[in-house]
Amino acid sequence: MRTVEVLLDEAAELAVREAWRRLADAGLPSQARHRSPTNRPHLTLAACPELTGPIRWALAEVAAALPLPVRCTGLIRFERPTSVLAWALDPDPELTGLHRRVWDAVVSDSPFGTLNPLHAPDRWNPHVTLGRTRRTGAFTDRRIPGLLPTPPLSLQLTTLRSYDTETGALEVLEPRA
Repeated sequence: MRTVEVLLDEAAELAVREAWRRLADAGLPSQARHRSPTNRPHLTLAACPELTGPIRWALAEVAAALPLPVRCTGLIRFERPTSVLAWALDPDPELTGLHRRVWDAVVSDSPFGTLNPLHAPDRWNPHVTLGRTRRTGAFTDRRIPGLLPTPPLSLQLTTLRSYDTETGALEVLEPRA
């Protein structure tokens, strides 16, 4: 599977990494414990079985639209099927438009039924993950909001990339020259 993700500007990345550290220091699930060298704060837009030529062509146009300013709206928690703690991003028209273009690109050349339905435009919830675990209810601790730094009010989405979940390879998706 190949993800399509967008990286954050340097200041936002540092803020997310600080939140990761504080969760880990408190003994809570944290992305800081994910030791892969590819582990960086990001926003996942979609995932597909492979990045075919037509998908790459469309994603090059998306990459050309970056950087994109977005607004962080605060802390959010999911229980699906893992417990996730994240900073939510405002799904404003620019961000949802960017996401729609990525979704349309991966749908255009992926076999039916191979895409994660949580990435579909009507279900996608833009967020930057702070911690994730299979332990249900892991983020109900009332200390959590006080443990974390204040999320950045605004940040920039800067670089489109793809992660290959089978090989661990990363690829920056560049705009067409």
